[in-house]
Amino acid sequence: SRPQKVCLCPFLPVHPLKVSTCMYIIQHPAEESRVLRTVPLLAACLPPDKCKILVGRRFNEDRYPELATVCRNPSTLILYPGAEATNLEEVAVMSSSPSVMIIIDGTWSQAKDIFYKNSLYRLPKQVQLKPSISSQYVIRTQPTNTCLSTLECAAVALSIMEKNKSIQETILHPLQALCSFQLQHGAQIHHSKEHLLKNGLYDKPMPKNKRKLRRMELLVNNAKI
Repeated sequence: SRPQKVCLCPFLPVHPLKVSTCMYIIQHPAEESRVLRTVPLLAACLPPDKCKILVGRRFNEDRYPELATVCRNPSTLILYPGAEATNLEEVAVMSSSPSVMIIIDGTWSQAKDIFYKNSLYRLPKQVQLKPSISSQYVIRTQPTNTCLSTLECAAVALSIMEKNKSIQETILHPLQALCSFQLQHGAQIHHSKEHLLKNGLYDKPMPKNKRKLRRMELLVNNAKI
């Protein structure tokens, strides 16, 4: 769906990746209108039955019986960082059967809203990724240097669950091409808010809301948010 000179098809795997893990992407409706989304790239890398996308803000058992069944399955994981989350590497070591992973797609505030206002998402085991890599999605601003796009989260998580590092490289290939094309056509590299604040480069007005201002202070002081 892109102009031919910036087509990403040559950077996608020739055949969908063979994985046993099924990804459920819970997408905030606002993401559908974004031009440079990463979830379509993920869907293009995986078989249709291994990447299911549900769009919405509120999900209940009556309207989404399949999702409710998935959330109640003991092998289902939800990728959402926090004090209750276990590092995915630890879970993957103990897991031998095919798993289902849920990832929320949206801004951090949108993802938080979806996670806490849908009780279904507190049923699966909560997992998180170690902050070991920096985002390659350099054409969008992230809160911190270790915040990842949905595609990057899925790529890292799948490589861990499938115990295959090449999966991560394959899924990130079209993202690298996307960023390269955008930079060639006038886009600028976006540093994280953390980087901008620490280096005195943040040129937007500081928020008046005390809660948002406190979050900015935590970024500067390298504290967990």
